[in-house]
Amino acid sequence: MPDWIFEAVYLAGIVVEMAIRAPLNRRRRQMKVVTSRLDGREALLLGLLFLGMFLLPLVYIFTPWLDFANYTLPAWARWAGVVLLIGAVGVFWQAHRDLGRNWSPTLELHEGHSLISHGIYAYIRHPMYASQWLWIIAQGLLLPNWIAGVGGALLFLPMYLVRVPIEEQMMLDQFGPQYRDYMARTGRVVPRLSGEKQSA
Repeated sequence: MPDWIFEAVYLAGIVVEMAIRAPLNRRRRQMKVVTSRLDGREALLLGLLFLGMFLLPLVYIFTPWLDFANYTLPAWARWAGVVLLIGAVGVFWQAHRDLGRNWSPTLELHEGHSLISHGIYAYIRHPMYASQWLWIIAQGLLLPNWIAGVGGALLFLPMYLVRVPIEEQMMLDQFGPQYRDYMARTGRVVPRLSGEKQSA
């Protein structure tokens, strides 16, 4: 299969995710922020995410500049990337649907923010990050390039490792025992197995 098909799938995924977020983003701008953990570190992490999952892939797709770092994959692996990307977008959509007005792209809580524990959030606390994990695996399969493909995963990793504990502490500060109980029955990005003491 020609590379452009898999590149087009990747681009379509970006467009669909932007379309999912657009109405929520407009609504969010009209809401009053009551808690914010937005700082220089948060801005840097978001910048790395943008670089790894958007900018570098676009450079790879539309220019020959990164061709020196290409690798070869069998067709089945590329198609596995398509399946994973569709799964990532599906989880992304469900997470936004369940969050509704509680969604924010940064570490913020808005006036009237409530703890969402239904839908996909009944099983995992961070489906957005679960979606991003699926996405970056798909990225390495759809864009077989050490910089644009694998590089995206490496740039997402600090976002996940640094941001998730801060986000969970913010939720604990806001919701206290209610969030602690919620943590006890859900996994971070993988559903929690019955009887486990630690979340995934």
